[in-house]
Amino acid sequence: MRLPLGTVILLVAAVLVYFGVAQRLLDRMRLSDRAALLFIGAMLIGTYLPALPLGKRLAINIGGGLVPIGFALYLWFTADESSERWRTLWATLIATALVYAASVYLPAEPHSIIIDPVYAFAIIAGLTAYLLGRSRRASFIAAILAIALNDIIYAFQVSYYRQAGTTIIGGAGIFDTIVISALLAVGLAEVIGETREKMAGGHPKASGPRRLHLVETKAEGEQPSPEEGEDR
Repeated sequence: MRLPLGTVILLVAAVLVYFGVAQRLLDRMRLSDRAALLFIGAMLIGTYLPALPLGKRLAINIGGGLVPIGFALYLWFTADESSERWRTLWATLIATALVYAASVYLPAEPHSIIIDPVYAFAIIAGLTAYLLGRSRRASFIAAILAIALNDIIYAFQVSYYRQAGTTIIGGAGIFDTIVISALLAVGLAEVIGETREKMAGGHPKASGPRRLHLVETKAEGEQPSPEEGEDR
């Protein structure tokens, strides 16, 4: 049985997190290894669970809809600074609008364009989320919500006109699109952010204590992980 691309990517991400390869990135996002693994596991398991009904002819997939949306909102509400929350909000709205425009004007048939629409939407959302979100966490949140909001809009439109059947939010290829867009956004933020810091002569020192969420307790006397300015 061939696994969906999103599932394969999440499995690889889980292995990297488990062996500590993604520790630096998770520190920048104020996440522990355990929290990241729980999120990945919930998405993977949730895709195989029955969709939750939301009303007449409308339901939501747990792994492809409920979990990523809930996790993104949690990260947004627990952001340390209001400036990051506002930046994330604007990045989400603009990325959502661009993905929606692409869904309207791009051909619906995969063979009509060079790249499958699923990947095209993921690239648009991920790239826009990074350019406007700037920080790793903001980029991650905006990329997830841009795809999720478009799927919600589409689901309500279809369920309104459809006389039979159930439309599922977060089903089908949306799971893959959310995974690709989120990892693309945070990956760009990490690679480009690291490159800029090295070109600037290293990581700046932390300016003071910060409130942490979902982060394992640091040992006494251990300095917090450095961050670049936009992550603050």
